[in-house]
Amino acid sequence: MKVMKWSVIAMAVAAGTSQLAFASAQSESKGFVEDASLDLLLRNTYWNRDHNNGNDDVDTWAQGFILTFESGFTQGPVGFGVDAFGLLGLRLDGGQRDMFPQDGDKWADDLSQAGAAVKARFSNTVIKHGDQFTSLPVLASDDSRLLPQSFTGTMITSNEIEGLELNAGHFTADSSMGSAARDSNNAYGVRLKSIDVIGGTYAFTDNLSASLYFSDVEDTYDKKYANVNYVMPLSEDQSLTFDLNYYKTDDIEDRVVADADDNTIWSLSAKYAVGAHAFILAHQRVSGDTGYQYDAGDGGGAIWVANSFLSDFNFKDERSWQASYELDFSGYGVPGLAWKTAYLRGDNIDAAYYGGDGEATEREIFNQVSYTFQNGAAKDLTLRARNSILRTNNPAWNDVNEWRLYAIYPLNIL
Repeated sequence: MKVMKWSVIAMAVAAGTSQLAFASAQSESKGFVEDASLDLLLRNTYWNRDHNNGNDDVDTWAQGFILTFESGFTQGPVGFGVDAFGLLGLRLDGGQRDMFPQDGDKWADDLSQAGAAVKARFSNTVIKHGDQFTSLPVLASDDSRLLPQSFTGTMITSNEIEGLELNAGHFTADSSMGSAARDSNNAYGVRLKSIDVIGGTYAFTDNLSASLYFSDVEDTYDKKYANVNYVMPLSEDQSLTFDLNYYKTDDIEDRVVADADDNTIWSLSAKYAVGAHAFILAHQRVSGDTGYQYDAGDGGGAIWVANSFLSDFNFKDERSWQASYELDFSGYGVPGLAWKTAYLRGDNIDAAYYGGDGEATEREIFNQVSYTFQNGAAKDLTLRARNSILRTNNPAWNDVNEWRLYAIYPLNIL
């Protein structure tokens, strides 16, 4: 398998040798302070989950502060720098475990955390070691609640060849969204021992790109991911985009799912965009010994598939379909206003695997409206309202009516 991994990467590099390499980013460095940035993201969120099957409802209102500092690189053949972040969450009302720690039946009033990483750059290759946020399909920090998930380890990112990005990393701890601990239990109640990742993305043209990634979560599972994205221009304001995502999970350990070895999930979407409108159709399938597993050491965002909404439609043997519509109101004179609506349906779920009988189904109606102020005192403030209505007879899930309300305000301090 290792030979296969390196062969694929070698082919990608060979494909890119016909392209000119980027000018060296390090040679253009202005300095540690001169290229530094300091940003503060204010995130106020209200969550309400109304469970219809006798389960406890979730009702949480909270304010988050996400401070990030990124230094520039010192000048010279090899540049050095530091990145750091500080997180603070204040519980205003209610509580839930993926936002705040819980002690008995009481929620903590606040949650804080700080982290830092040292970094070095040679030419267009950066190596970073320490606490950091990650965004790879097989290692992705979850940032869907109040404060983001972080990982501790080493990441190498190389952009030496135009159109090609290569990534390799080794991480030994993670901090979940609702915990300040760096070795907190994940969604499966186990701690990350270590994870190794390698892979890359290559843009063959402005309209065609492909990705290939591999990961090994120690004593958990191995995972492969592939993606192909193609944009077909039809006219000046029309295009058709195809997006294929594929995950293959092997060697699933009993501490995650007992008596399971492998799983496959894939999705294919087609998006037709015309002017301010976009129409999406997608199909997704799951096969193997279990449903698709993630957030068992690879992050709560490691599910880059088309039908991941409130439900991920990732249960054992599930087949799901999506029809959605997007509208950008800037085409009608209201820049910053956008709306997305979607209907998803999944069937063929192996209900017996989850303690039920026969075949289970689920369906979700999704709506999201967001507005970003374009000018004035509130410039860049984003207001977002998201609603999901989920209905299912799957024993592993339950009916939910959910609202997520956000007020997000970014501040550039430095």
